[in-house]
Amino acid sequence: FVWLRRKLTPDQQWKINKLGQPGLDFLREEARVYPHGALMSHVLGMTDIDNQGTAGIERSFDERLRGHKAPLMVTLDARVQHIVRDALDTAIEKHQAIGGVGIVLDIKNGDVVSLVSMPDFDNNHPGSATQDQIRNRATLGTYELGSTFKIFTTAMALDSGVVALSGGYDATKPIKISRFTIRDYHAKRRWLSVPEIFMYSSNIGAAKMALDVGGETQQAYLGRLGLMTPSPIELPEVGAPQLPKVWRPVNTMTISYGHGIAVSPLQLTSAVAAILNDGVYHAPTLIKRATSNRKNDIRVISKSTSRTMRRLLRLVVDQGTGRRAAATGFLVGGKTGTSEKQSGRGYNRRSLISSFVGAFPMNNPRYV
Repeated sequence: FVWLRRKLTPDQQWKINKLGQPGLDFLREEARVYPHGALMSHVLGMTDIDNQGTAGIERSFDERLRGHKAPLMVTLDARVQHIVRDALDTAIEKHQAIGGVGIVLDIKNGDVVSLVSMPDFDNNHPGSATQDQIRNRATLGTYELGSTFKIFTTAMALDSGVVALSGGYDATKPIKISRFTIRDYHAKRRWLSVPEIFMYSSNIGAAKMALDVGGETQQAYLGRLGLMTPSPIELPEVGAPQLPKVWRPVNTMTISYGHGIAVSPLQLTSAVAAILNDGVYHAPTLIKRATSNRKNDIRVISKSTSRTMRRLLRLVVDQGTGRRAAATGFLVGGKTGTSEKQSGRGYNRRSLISSFVGAFPMNNPRYV
């Protein structure tokens, strides 16, 4: 036989049957239906016409989904997912952005409560989606995420004891190293304490702090935070971080404020969760589990350093560059980040990646 058409509606089948053609026959098939449409498109993924998974969880768990009767429960909360997608859509339209990512992670166990990558697509009609819509920017895309990396620089400096919270650095003049000049966007042109370096997002202060930490120690901390290897999330669409081939002092300095290293937004979110979760890293997961898997948990920083970082992130929203994130009724902390997109061998000053990573409530963080 040859297929003439698949996935007929009952009404279409009735009309064809009514033709009375004995050579026409029908086969009953199963078909995937996604009641929420595009709401969870990049996480759920898609199947081909034979219901074989080709992307997302459909592909990662294809054998289990086709061979088991028990449902596979994901960690996403449809209500939170809807809110994040709606807010992201509004922001993209307002700022005329080409795309965006929104993630909500449970700090306590690594559960991904929401993961949105836009533009997205309707899983019920995958054939009409473009490659740009199918691309998962949250896990596959890797980006230089700018000053959000100062969270890690400050945490490792305090945790390794190279500087105290009461200490600081001279940020009077830009730093010239090799062919690079490191400047501050919100230049204060004076000595800055560690909280001020973080609050005013000083590149000069962060660079000097990272030099004191040293390249080897910096790599060790970033490795434990999951920023040197691909995210362990249960999706096939996972990007590998882009790292320097040789880790020179200039790399140590620029990476301190998120330039010269590219990671996925999910990697950043998981790493910040570890900084705020009393210093313990939980691998991010999309699958609900009956019992928590703690074998992969890693202590990244001490409990006391983690609690100091909570106060610093709160300071940024209370008095620093993240004041617009001060949501009424929530004790929010966070860090802003802006980086220029790469263009050829340099950067395009008019093409930006803007980021904000926040958490709440800061006295006992639950979500990042």
